[in-house]
Amino acid sequence: MISTNDFKTGVSIQLDGDAYTVVDFQHVKPGKGSAFVRSKLKNVRTGGIIERTFNAGEKLPKAHLDRREMQYLYHDGDAFVVMDNENFEQMTLTDEQMGDGKIYLKENMNLSVLFFQGQVIGVDMPNNVELEVIDTEPGIKGDTASGGNKPATLETGAVVRVPFFINVGDVLRINTKTGEYIERA
Repeated sequence: MISTNDFKTGVSIQLDGDAYTVVDFQHVKPGKGSAFVRSKLKNVRTGGIIERTFNAGEKLPKAHLDRREMQYLYHDGDAFVVMDNENFEQMTLTDEQMGDGKIYLKENMNLSVLFFQGQVIGVDMPNNVELEVIDTEPGIKGDTASGGNKPATLETGAVVRVPFFINVGDVLRINTKTGEYIERA
């Protein structure tokens, strides 16, 4: 159990059978009446944010989130097969569980898989990945200073905007959260 007086950003609590993390909190002590805690909580499963007010000192169950390092093996139809790095057990994940970062997945890539009560609730991709360009228009000499960009198809099928000087065969570092080109690797 965790007291609302111990709220900090990032603390996980269990509320209405779901896991939430504290995004923002404020301890309020009005001149009249008892103190309370105003908080913003993010649902770990859905990503939705709710605002909730608790009495000061109220006890809530702590949510035990388990994070395991797993290796992505292959894509099989609409399932993604991953292997636990500790006990080598394989499991399949759905499109929904993989999230938006699945377009940057490359075989043998390490992922961080988040569990709550034995069920997968999310997958954290690495912040940056290195992928090879397999298709893009050739750069035109003198276009490097114009600041423009062009589409490039990566080895995973993802399409990102890159500067004109990028060519087929270049290995790029891509931000998986924003989908933006960072630099050549």
